[in-house]
Amino acid sequence: MEPKEYALMDEAEQRMWWYRALHRRLLDALDGVSGLVLDAGCGTGGLITRMAQDRPDLRAIGVEWSAAAAERAALKAGTPIVRGSVNSLPFADGSFDAVIAADVLCHAGVDPGESLAELRRVLRPGGRLIVNMPAYGWLMSSHDRRVHTVRRQTARQTRAMLSQAGFARVSARYWNGLLLPLVILQRKLIARRSARSDVAPFPPWLDAILHGMTTFERRLPMALPFGSSVLAIAEHP
Repeated sequence: MEPKEYALMDEAEQRMWWYRALHRRLLDALDGVSGLVLDAGCGTGGLITRMAQDRPDLRAIGVEWSAAAAERAALKAGTPIVRGSVNSLPFADGSFDAVIAADVLCHAGVDPGESLAELRRVLRPGGRLIVNMPAYGWLMSSHDRRVHTVRRQTARQTRAMLSQAGFARVSARYWNGLLLPLVILQRKLIARRSARSDVAPFPPWLDAILHGMTTFERRLPMALPFGSSVLAIAEHP
């Protein structure tokens, strides 16, 4: 990502509605998991920090390519962060009980085939892979260019990607569907006239409303058939 984006992420990810909603979804996907978890492409450490608060029974390790982001993550999370690439992970086979790759496989510097082979390699048999991907290629915007996103995928494409990489029991579903009209408005109309990042402070009242909508959607009995993101869960066979 652009260096300025890491600074914005570091400042916003513990309070901005989007990050709080994403982290809650990822923690939900860890239900039933115990042991050691890898946050692959951990950025500035927001998820690891949240895991320590909400799931102290888990042990988490982060790996991050950017030296600046890894330094920020280590300070925030209070745990060592390993420098490395998801294309060639510096860990032994079968090291982890679960691996999370949140908005990582979408980046220009990531080779999906190589990285998924590596994620599978470091998972123990029966271990869980959790992947979040930005949805819909037609939603590409100036923000994607700032964070070097080159892939936005449907749930079907994400499911096929993980199945082709050899993972089993793959499920993929959309989320952030209730706010999709606002996402489209921001990315296709407002962002055309501005090069600002999508990561920015919101007025507290607006942040609370947006987060409340994601919470309401999360509690629905069935996932919506559309959304701005795709959350996939799979298993090492």
